[in-house]
Amino acid sequence: MAHITLHDDLRIYYEFIDGDGDLPCLVFLHEGLGCAAMWKHFPRRLCRLTGCAGLVYDRLGYGGSSPAAAPRTVHYLHAYALQELPRVIAALIPERPIVLVGHSDGGTIALLHGAERPPHLAGIITEAAHVFVESVTLDGIRAAVTAFENGRLSGLAKYHGERSQAVFRAWSATWLSDWFADWNIEYALPAISAPLLVIQGREDQYATERQVQAIVTRSGGPATPALIDRCGHVPHLEQPEAVLQLMSRFIKAASSPSSTMPPNRPQAAGPC
Repeated sequence: MAHITLHDDLRIYYEFIDGDGDLPCLVFLHEGLGCAAMWKHFPRRLCRLTGCAGLVYDRLGYGGSSPAAAPRTVHYLHAYALQELPRVIAALIPERPIVLVGHSDGGTIALLHGAERPPHLAGIITEAAHVFVESVTLDGIRAAVTAFENGRLSGLAKYHGERSQAVFRAWSATWLSDWFADWNIEYALPAISAPLLVIQGREDQYATERQVQAIVTRSGGPATPALIDRCGHVPHLEQPEAVLQLMSRFIKAASSPSSTMPPNRPQAAGPC
């Protein structure tokens, strides 16, 4: 198992996927209950399709990384985006062009990082990212809490071991807290200049299409929406072929300085 130490003996678990050193490195950012292993084979398939190298890692508090150092605050996603992610990049792939691929919380982290306008960011792909709290999000989390309490999410232990309950409670309690109800990062979107691909399943149980609309219309750079038919909250596992095609086209365009990114027009994708 490969680890880096960031600070205060806090260790980050990571996996590196070989690829063409002249192409951007794809940095995969997992969801709020996820980890590197929960991406399954998708990162390797996308890297193989594009020729890019890939970096997949567990954020602090998840999987094979150290436990979280402090309780979550309303700025927990900012901390991952503006403190942890830059340190991981600096330690493992400094000065290298990157494309961020973020799912759910990871997508939000990618957007916040992009708003800092880092010089080596070639593009951002989000799946099911949130930029504000919706009632459907809270309803979905409450349903997940019921499922967890009834033992229907016991599979998390395969990935997080003894800290599974802590991971779940940190996620659910934060989003269901009164102090998180007004959380909103729309203000940061105009600062994003990197090209964006904004993916969401049409049947996402944690969000409506308002999330996609907000990201696309308020982003400061070119942004392309992609709504996936017959798909919920995890497009890369529910409709992998459609998502691979969308992402690979975007990455190849972002990797070519002479290419023009696609215009801001809606896309729909069904199973392939």
